[in-house]
Amino acid sequence: MKWLISVILSGMIAISASPIHAHANKEIARVDKEIYINLWKRTLELQENGKVIKTYRIGVGTRDTPSPMGVFKIVDKRKNWYDGFGPRWMELSAGWGTFGIHGTDKPYSIGGFVSEGCIRMYDNQVKELYDLVEVGTKVTIDGPLTGHPDVRYRILVKGSRSALVQIVQNRLQAAGYYKGECNGRFDRLTEIAVIQYQKDHNLKVTAQIHYEDLLHMGIEE
Repeated sequence: MKWLISVILSGMIAISASPIHAHANKEIARVDKEIYINLWKRTLELQENGKVIKTYRIGVGTRDTPSPMGVFKIVDKRKNWYDGFGPRWMELSAGWGTFGIHGTDKPYSIGGFVSEGCIRMYDNQVKELYDLVEVGTKVTIDGPLTGHPDVRYRILVKGSRSALVQIVQNRLQAAGYYKGECNGRFDRLTEIAVIQYQKDHNLKVTAQIHYEDLLHMGIEE
């Protein structure tokens, strides 16, 4: 499974659902620094020229509200964004919701599956990271395909939003079925593509994505 996820991650391009705000006119971040987040280990690594220079323990999304998985960029940086989010906020370019790296008023939650999808850090550590990265910094989030190690697969329906939806859209688009934007949002165009794919491949026509469909698309094994 891990090798498949790595292949998927390398080919995914996540598009921001919100505009770039503060720091929008700054020069794009230097390519020598990037962030790697491991959902299995609940760790965040800051890498420079391919070498790990900082490692932080983090809190990630719960079973029902998993963190996004894929390759993103930091699109916004804010100080004291909202109460409960600690002293620093760094927004990610996930196309299906608002997710960020931020501090927390619940430091005891660090290390667990505890958030609504965001990446939580200790306040002193998020301040440090904030000063070391810029808008445009690449952020790779690696982990279970479903976003949580205890969940083998998820049934996707119209209205679902997740990295898994985006992977399905990518597969359907590559096969010539999906004509919309691969943004992780299961919309009407995605539903139409799923129906046609199921018809053409003699799958049960549900207009949803079940485990059998993931197997057929080669997303699950």
